Amino acid sequence: MTWVECISAVLGLACVFLAGRNSRANFWIGYLYNAFLLALCWKTKLYSAMILCILSFAINAFGHWRWTHPREEERSGQDGRDLRVSGIGPTALALSLAVAAALAVLWAFFLKTHTDDPSPWLGSALMMATFLAQYLSAQKHWQCWLVWLAVNAGNIALYCIAGRYIMAATYGLYFLNGIWALFHWLQLYRMQNQDKKP
Repeated sequence: MTWVECISAVLGLACVFLAGRNSRANFWIGYLYNAFLLALCWKTKLYSAMILCILSFAINAFGHWRWTHPREEERSGQDGRDLRVSGIGPTALALSLAVAAALAVLWAFFLKTHTDDPSPWLGSALMMATFLAQYLSAQKHWQCWLVWLAVNAGNIALYCIAGRYIMAATYGLYFLNGIWALFHWLQLYRMQNQDKKP
């Protein structure tokens, strides 16, 4: 257990707690969380997770912009400044999952042959699934929480393998928060889209 691991755990919990409650403040915490997680991943040689941290800054910034600058037809009825919760169609979701799976296989082969990553297959799968979950979150699609639940379960295993039990426990709390957030966002989706076509 290190102070970086402890701070990462606290920041990560705060970030997902706020995101699950549809709060824009989650993005500011997210920037700090990524910085601390990057340092932790560097120390433990989790290269997929380390690259993910770097790219997550960009995705976080994109989501920050999307949530606070919705187009006219995307605005929430409760607060016209906010992006409303929406859903992604089954075809688009299936295509996104297929692309993420293909990229995960390619990245895993690279890691297996060029690095000493202790979990190249799991790390690659989690990296691509996290990108997908972050993209869906940035667009405020309620299905993001289904992907986050899978990501959190995988991260529990990944950090246990790496011997980072504080982070594994943290992802257990993320998992529980994800269940609550899924039902909360579904409720918001129904409320904010009653007068819109599905």
